[in-house]
Amino acid sequence: IVEEQAIPNGDFPTVESPNPEEPAALKMALELAEKVNADIVIGTDPDCDRLGVAVRDLNREMVLLNGNQTMAMMTNFLLKLWKDEGKINGNQFIASTIVSTPMIEVLAKSYDVEYKEGLTGFKWIAKMIKDFPDVDFIGGGEESFGFMVGDFVRDKDAVTSTLLACEIATHAKKNKSSFYKELIQLYIDHGFYKEQLVSIVKKGIEGAEEIKQMMSDARKNPLKAINSSRVLRVEDYQESTSLNLLTNSLTPIDIPKSNVLIYYTEDGTKIALRPSGTEPKIKFYISVNTKLNSVDEIEATEAKLTSKIDVILKEMNLV
Repeated sequence: IVEEQAIPNGDFPTVESPNPEEPAALKMALELAEKVNADIVIGTDPDCDRLGVAVRDLNREMVLLNGNQTMAMMTNFLLKLWKDEGKINGNQFIASTIVSTPMIEVLAKSYDVEYKEGLTGFKWIAKMIKDFPDVDFIGGGEESFGFMVGDFVRDKDAVTSTLLACEIATHAKKNKSSFYKELIQLYIDHGFYKEQLVSIVKKGIEGAEEIKQMMSDARKNPLKAINSSRVLRVEDYQESTSLNLLTNSLTPIDIPKSNVLIYYTEDGTKIALRPSGTEPKIKFYISVNTKLNSVDEIEATEAKLTSKIDVILKEMNLV
């Protein structure tokens, strides 16, 4: 526990922002981790629904995980636990949101567990639990540093998620592994998924109009290719349609309407764009993936994915 942050103070004098999505919020905890040689650092926001996690990499350096990485680890751990206890019988589901990593669906399918997807916000995951009372909810989350363990707390909850993160780290260490090594093993088993969120601020009435125009332009002139990979499908959640660009056919999307567009390309890239519901921003969620053959290739493969994201950002004029 960081002593200077142990006593509640609504002014949050030790940080610029107490949001664990911001790396600076964990600065003091990371400094303490170096002093005591800790394996894991966890920080939550003031209302304890989001959590940020940092773990030691292969070089024993502390690295901050993003919300998608933490969610993938928690999802896989719960799925394996349920499987080992013989509780998976085709009547369970995992849930996430449309702008989160596609890896969660991949993990669910690998355990023959149903995957459900909703709009951003945990109220939609909670609604799934309510709408399907006869199906067991294992867990679920979204990219914005939140996770829900089971159906007891029907919102993102950093209390249970913190305990789960600690359990994952403890289990890994007991088996002569680590949180980070287990994450790499997930990438080897299921593919290396890397995500990046880009937020563009557009303030005022003019900014709101700019965002509206950007979404309108994206609908009228959908991208045909991204980083030389052709776009296969465009999902428009405002129109509740999925357009197959190869056949030019439309299929309905059975999710409530929302101002979101998602592109899927031939090489597995996924790009979602939507205006923020609470801030003067338009957000771009980029996900790329590739095969990872071994631990030895982790740095080179990550560099390759980072370079791919950089190219996409330039193509879309986001840098």
